[in-house]
Amino acid sequence: MAIETSCDETAVAIVKNREILSSIVSSQIAAHQVYGGVVPEVASRQHVELLNPAIAQALTESHVSWSDIDGIAATCAPGLVGALLVGLTAAKTLAIVHDKPFLGIHHLEGHIYASYLSSPDLAPPFLCLLVSGGHTSLIYVKACGHYETLGQTRDDAAGEAFDKVARLLHLGYPGGPIIDKLAQQGNPKAFPLPEGQVSLPEGGFHPYDSSFSGLKTAVLRLTQKLQQESPELPVADLAASFQETVAKALTKRAIACALNYGLSTIAVGGGVAANSGLRQHLQAAGEKHNLRVLFPPLKFCTDNAAMIACAAADHLNQGHTSPLTLGALSRMPISDVMQLYPVKD
Repeated sequence: MAIETSCDETAVAIVKNREILSSIVSSQIAAHQVYGGVVPEVASRQHVELLNPAIAQALTESHVSWSDIDGIAATCAPGLVGALLVGLTAAKTLAIVHDKPFLGIHHLEGHIYASYLSSPDLAPPFLCLLVSGGHTSLIYVKACGHYETLGQTRDDAAGEAFDKVARLLHLGYPGGPIIDKLAQQGNPKAFPLPEGQVSLPEGGFHPYDSSFSGLKTAVLRLTQKLQQESPELPVADLAASFQETVAKALTKRAIACALNYGLSTIAVGGGVAANSGLRQHLQAAGEKHNLRVLFPPLKFCTDNAAMIACAAADHLNQGHTSPLTLGALSRMPISDVMQLYPVKD
């Protein structure tokens, strides 16, 4: 059983290796929409209210009892500390009461394991393009718990850029799904926008790192210019042009990274993995270069506990467990995952 409360989804799942027995997700989007983004204190309070019913529902739908469960896991990093503590406290309490091993799971490792749920034959080594509201990374997956970050954003994450551009265009929150829907009706070549490159001290640009703050600023200046010309903005064209620029930038870096490191598979994870523009561009580029590109089903792109449970099952199978003294961390590099499972004397 795994609990996921790193941000604004309260999730509980029971997984048998890579088979999902139950997966419960209670979204808090409605509670945060009025604020235009996630309010940490509101998120924590919602988790406290929703978690116990979610645990009960997960047990009912899986048709298992506590005696059938081998271990209990919870996301411990990175995320909103108050929100993480709700899930961690619940998981530790259940582990003590039912005498089960406890595992703390890195949230980004969970997103990597989302691809295992839909493609059980997937095995390292492969490249993971992890794109979400808080993270945009290219991760070399070497084995369970062993990862190397090859590229990352230097400023806004891709999902964060979608939310900020949606706010600029007065489209509401969350921005990703709204922009994606509007982009279907717009012309992706209507407005050429800068993809954002990261300069290297010795000259040239970093081949795998991303930057989206310049793109966000370019959209702002473009909308200001267009508003001076006409009171009605071509919102669909702006959304399509922005989405096209992000999708092409991410695709270019992921393909180059996979080819340069000799990796034949790219697995995509995170909320932006649901974006239709990214899916189309990366699948097409993967076919062109004979690379296998895996996108999880939409329900496993956003935060869920099934991916956390899948990662926990793999760790537990290898004898990894976490101490009950493990705390919540707002930040933690994915390369430090094995620190969550200290060697016991």
